[in-house]
Amino acid sequence: MTLRHLNITIIGAGIGGLAAALVLRRKGAQVTVLEQSEAISEVGAGLQVTPNGVAVLTALELNDALAWSSQRAKAVVLRSHHQGHEVLRLDLDQYAADLRYYFVHRADLIKILADAAREAGVQVRLLQKVERVECGPKPMVHLANGAQCGGDLVIGADGLHSKARRALNEASQPFFTRQVAWRAIVPNNSKLPAEAQVFMGPGRHLVAYPLRDGSMVNLVAAQERRAWAEEGWHLPDDPENMRGAFAGFGGEAHQLLAQVQDCALWGLFRHPVAHHWHRGAVALLGDAAHPTLPFMAQGGNLALEDAWVLGEALEAQPNDVPAALARYQGLRRERAARVVDAASRNAWKYHLRPPLNWPAHQLLKLGGHLAPQRMVSQFDWIYRHDVTRQN
Repeated sequence: MTLRHLNITIIGAGIGGLAAALVLRRKGAQVTVLEQSEAISEVGAGLQVTPNGVAVLTALELNDALAWSSQRAKAVVLRSHHQGHEVLRLDLDQYAADLRYYFVHRADLIKILADAAREAGVQVRLLQKVERVECGPKPMVHLANGAQCGGDLVIGADGLHSKARRALNEASQPFFTRQVAWRAIVPNNSKLPAEAQVFMGPGRHLVAYPLRDGSMVNLVAAQERRAWAEEGWHLPDDPENMRGAFAGFGGEAHQLLAQVQDCALWGLFRHPVAHHWHRGAVALLGDAAHPTLPFMAQGGNLALEDAWVLGEALEAQPNDVPAALARYQGLRRERAARVVDAASRNAWKYHLRPPLNWPAHQLLKLGGHLAPQRMVSQFDWIYRHDVTRQN
């Protein structure tokens, strides 16, 4: 069945909003995306598209565009921070050869989705700042310029500070995890291969991987500290602060940090998964429903999953939007909560301090030697989950 009778408004032109727009438009719906910025763009930052996200992009026939604009990951390498000596190599080419992991510039993925959505007939309206969302059978979006718009369904894909989430749920208080993170992009002068390098140090770690044609490297550096930092990763910081936090890192990590000229810092806050993902004809998607810490690289991938499942749920019950939204939440909330919990627990493994770090690293080496397949497949429940094959 098609969704030709539905007029849908989506708040937010990020990964989740654009993917949902494309899915729903291809199923026949009339779709308008509201974006508060003056252009659909992203600041310089990389992300990892893991196989569960690749499955959705493949179903949308965007996998070739993704492959052309990104680096296919061949391995994840855990290293000690002092000199960068290898502790564990997770060989994806050998032990997950049927899967595809990609390193992609966020702006490139946004462009792929935006181009496909516009080509399909999605209407994108820029400079549309949402003030509030009014729920009901015929929901209404109130804009800062005084205008109103709505439709048969409103989808809030408007991120951490979602106005749609505020309309559906009581205000929740996120808590500071006592961790901060920096993002930066530097030239790939050392010809870093298509591998994720994770440099593990006491109370902090650095992740590095190449982007685009391999000419640049994305850096994400996380540090445990008591000092609070504002949430939101668009806030500029002095590169010397980043280098100072990782002063004990040597080898390749030191060389990469030395090249940083611009960086952004943000505080890592733990948000609860939304209790209500829908009411009437309003639904949440992506970070608006389930903000996640970056330690499993699943924010964008979960949003892609959401977009596909929401489209399938609406197609299955096109004449009963509330029932379709209830099905969508039923299919997604438990998985999203499990992934969010896994991400919240993952960072400590990279942050061990003496005397625990040395024996822990030896155990990792032993595991990589005795059971490499098991080490690679420990998160198969995340990466091999394919929503495009679910009933």
